[in-house]
Amino acid sequence: MGNRKSVRWPQQANATHRQADNTGQIACFSWGGYCLIRSRHGHPGTFRYTLYKIALTELAPSSSSPVNQRPLLQRFRRLWPFFRGSKGGLVLAFFGSLVAAATEPAVPALLKVLLDQGFTEQTFPLWLVPVALIGLFAIRGVATFVAKYALSYTANGGVLAMRTAMFERLNHADPKLFSEQSASKLSNTVVYEVQIGANLLVSGTLTLIRDVLTIIALLGYLLFLNWQLTLIVLALFPPLAWVMRVLSKRLHRITRVSQNATDELAYVVEENVLAQRVVRLHGASEQQARRFDQLSHVLRRLALKSTVAAAAMAPLSQLMAAAALSAVIAIALWQSATTGVTVGGFVGFVTAMLMLITPIRQLAELAATLTRGLAALERGLELIEDTPLQSDGQHTVQRARGEIRFQNVSVHYDGKDAPALQPIDLHVAPGEVLALVGPSGSGKTTLVNLLPRFVEAAEGRVLLDGVDLTEWQLGSLRRQFAMVSQDVVMFNDTLAANVALGGVLDEARVRAALESANLGELILSLAQGIHTPVGHNATELSGGQRQRLAIARAIYKDAPILILDEATSALDNESERLVQEALNRLMRGRTTLVIAHRLSTIEHADRVVVLAQGQIAEQGTHAELLAAGGVYARLHAQSQGGVLAE
Repeated sequence: MGNRKSVRWPQQANATHRQADNTGQIACFSWGGYCLIRSRHGHPGTFRYTLYKIALTELAPSSSSPVNQRPLLQRFRRLWPFFRGSKGGLVLAFFGSLVAAATEPAVPALLKVLLDQGFTEQTFPLWLVPVALIGLFAIRGVATFVAKYALSYTANGGVLAMRTAMFERLNHADPKLFSEQSASKLSNTVVYEVQIGANLLVSGTLTLIRDVLTIIALLGYLLFLNWQLTLIVLALFPPLAWVMRVLSKRLHRITRVSQNATDELAYVVEENVLAQRVVRLHGASEQQARRFDQLSHVLRRLALKSTVAAAAMAPLSQLMAAAALSAVIAIALWQSATTGVTVGGFVGFVTAMLMLITPIRQLAELAATLTRGLAALERGLELIEDTPLQSDGQHTVQRARGEIRFQNVSVHYDGKDAPALQPIDLHVAPGEVLALVGPSGSGKTTLVNLLPRFVEAAEGRVLLDGVDLTEWQLGSLRRQFAMVSQDVVMFNDTLAANVALGGVLDEARVRAALESANLGELILSLAQGIHTPVGHNATELSGGQRQRLAIARAIYKDAPILILDEATSALDNESERLVQEALNRLMRGRTTLVIAHRLSTIEHADRVVVLAQGQIAEQGTHAELLAAGGVYARLHAQSQGGVLAE
């Protein structure tokens, strides 16, 4: 057989794969994560077999990951900074659990006294029985309530701190994060994973504290009654700890894989919800259902594996406890014949030992709860600790002049062979209106996205007012730009809040901005005026109204530089006229970069820059480029309906 090699394989490699080609046949089997490849070799009928070890790159976390290698205590320590602010709750929870645990040995102790003094000697006062039992369980109930509430208070304080840190990190993260991770995965981590992890950790930690203290209290009572028999009980703990360690490690691995599988499933649901019209129009429902079904079955198999790992802990621990119990009873019966152990003493010992089984079983099951909780919270920690922040500078000004210069700028996107922009040199004077035209994919949007640093240059420099963009403080830099694009984004808030987004809401300025954007009639038609909620992405408004609402937002911001990205595309003639009027008012006195195919927009620009394959093909005024007979003239000649050809 050929050499063993380690290769990458797609996430579906847990199923059998066959792929025919002109050299042989490939068959991948899930057994042990290996793939057997057969290829023709030498003479006809002669084959070579090679065994490959598969690495599941999409779902399985690396075994060498620092998170997977950290000890349990260190993993808890990483979470502590977020829970430190509510540490008083932990102290209260500990004392509540301590009081509750201290009541546990009182039950077998009371039985011992009842049997020895109540049944045998008949000297125990009857009225003391209900007082002792009711009082005992009342104290336990109050202590348990205090411990649970205090721990929940601490956990929810930690969740609040983590969510705040995660959301802040998202708002200041390097833009690459949003191209590498889906929106569903990020929202799932921030909203659900942390809450679920905290809930599991609360219940698990409470059980851990209570059961450990209970075991200590019961073992202390057992040592007091009979230290020889207690040694047999203590022998139970080392094998139990080993079983829990082995199974919890496997459970942690499965949990991490399940999280990634859940993200994949959530992404499919998100895609189908957002694109439900496209799916139905193209009759792709069954195709999408197969995608969903495939990922659902992956998640189901992982859930069953997790159940096996978690459920195996309880019977194994109970089996070891039963072995210890049988030995204790046999030795206790032998001792009663030789040392005169009382019936009350024997019953008290056996009762205390049986009471140990429940906390031991819960501790065995606890590994699954703590593992799932930690894995969920660690997703949030990874988002906070591993997400790089976008680099920031110190240069700030209240209002820029609007001079822009691109010096030998090129842009490369990860996973793409060809550069999005090849070395570009371009100067835009303050107040100039520059139109960017060219075929789709020529780099127009990439070029303008360099300005607010949504995209970073791989080589060269971009300067605003003579200062490199990397030296600008990001908040100050982005205050200099307003953008209106074909993809209008509105928030589920009022009309006024959407117009004044990011600034202080001034009703008079909001009304003026809406009037300037030709939305005066819209305000009058709404019952609550500018305080009317617009709903999810303002879908109740027409396309033209949403476009003008975006223009009103840009007017309100009053930035010195304006970026228009296909702002009048996909509009009817009347809507386009109203939008164009609003844009003309907005562009006055501002440096403006316009990405457009509408000839009416391009013809009025001070200069037209034609991009092709990430390079500047030519530039000049509309008339100059037509006279030159180059790329622009060809696109203009092919234009139809007032739209420049691509």
